[in-house]
Amino acid sequence: MNIIITAIVTLIIGGAISYYVWEMLLGKNKRKLLADAEVQADLVKEKRMLEAKERFIQLKSEHETYISERNVEIVSSENRLKQKEDIYLQRKEELQISLRNLENSERELDAIRENLNTQLELVGQKEEEMLKIRKQQIQQLETLSGLSADEARNQLVESLKNEAKTEAMSFIQEIMDEAKMNANKKAKKIIVKSIQRVASETAIENSVTVFHIESDEIKGRIIGREGRNIRALEAATGVEIIVDDTPEAIVLSAFDPVRREIARLALHQLVTDGRIHPARIEEVVNKVKKQIEDEIIETGKRTTIDLGVHGLHPELIRMIGRMKYRSSYGQNLLQHSRETANLCAIMAAELGLNPKRAKRAGLLHDIGKVPDDEPELPHAILGMKLAEKYKEKPDICNAIGAHHDEIEMESLIAPIVQACDAISGARPGARREAVESYIKRLNDLENMALSYPGVTKSYAIQAGRELRVIVGSDKMTDTEAESLSYDIAKKIQDEMTYPGQVKITVIRETRAVSFAK
Repeated sequence: MNIIITAIVTLIIGGAISYYVWEMLLGKNKRKLLADAEVQADLVKEKRMLEAKERFIQLKSEHETYISERNVEIVSSENRLKQKEDIYLQRKEELQISLRNLENSERELDAIRENLNTQLELVGQKEEEMLKIRKQQIQQLETLSGLSADEARNQLVESLKNEAKTEAMSFIQEIMDEAKMNANKKAKKIIVKSIQRVASETAIENSVTVFHIESDEIKGRIIGREGRNIRALEAATGVEIIVDDTPEAIVLSAFDPVRREIARLALHQLVTDGRIHPARIEEVVNKVKKQIEDEIIETGKRTTIDLGVHGLHPELIRMIGRMKYRSSYGQNLLQHSRETANLCAIMAAELGLNPKRAKRAGLLHDIGKVPDDEPELPHAILGMKLAEKYKEKPDICNAIGAHHDEIEMESLIAPIVQACDAISGARPGARREAVESYIKRLNDLENMALSYPGVTKSYAIQAGRELRVIVGSDKMTDTEAESLSYDIAKKIQDEMTYPGQVKITVIRETRAVSFAK
């Protein structure tokens, strides 16, 4: 029992001691925490004070900047106001001077008006006196001649009328002759200027296309086993493919340039890809056909943009693109239409007409040659119907339909389109049947000029419409040069056959050459 009591007392005393020690430790920690908190608070306080000072300095700087900017604006505004005030004062002075001048002018006008009124009164008095004198003279003349004034006037008028009719008929005839002569000269001048300003390249279309290959081994692959590849290609494109002994070349023959182009592009893709068999051939040909159709539309758009012709129906644009793959007597149809359009614009401008409408009619004049279906109609009438279908203006449609005289011309654009179509088609070298004789004629022109003594060089230019002859200045005088020009023109006229006229220009120049060393 005593032991238990002793143990309990011991536990109580130990707990009390532990509690006391624990309280002492907690007090010490509390003081340390308070001290740390005070230090931390001082640091935070100093940091906030620094931040507040920096913010104050920044705000002060911004305020000063704002104040300086406002001061500058105020000064600028004051300067502008001062300038406006000066201008206002200057204008006020000018207005005052103008008012004084106006008042002076009004006073001068009043004086002039009074003077004129006085003079008019004097003129009226003199006119009355003249009328009285005239009446007296008429009475005296009637007494002497035995005719009244009306009878004498009628006789005089009749005599003058007959004389005037005779002179007028003679004068009118002279004017008509002169007008015809000037009209012919003017027309020739306009045509020559138009032709010279549109110097297009010759574009001759052939019925064959040569496809070049790297080696003759590819020919066998194109032909295929027992000729199946070449038969499939010919069936898909409608083009005759000629594989002969010509080295590194295959000939594609067809009257339709579109088919030849499709065959050429398809062959190129097949040879490049290396896979050549009937199924692949049909796939590539269909793909190329779509590519050519897209290219046709793009060509039509590019052509209308180049020529400045806007607002065309998409179907007309597609037809213009198809002209690239059509030819007329060997002349590329798109090139011919572009040339005709430019000629029409130039000629219309020379005649004071609308060049844009003329260019539009010239571009569309041969669309009847490229329809999707080809009815039994002349191409001019078919082109007119297509233009009417796609809402072109009546004068444009009439110019298209009348350019081969199938219908009557109803607008001034129609004869221009007809003339320009003939100029483009008849231009030397434009069409196949004339190209050989055209080249030979140019050579003959140059050789004929070189055969004369004193001639050093000769050049046939402007598609054979002009021959420039260069002579030595030490071998010929100016008078002899003029004589040479006449002689060459006479010889060409007597010995050669050519369309239009040929201008002979003899150039005699003296060159002085020195060297600075």
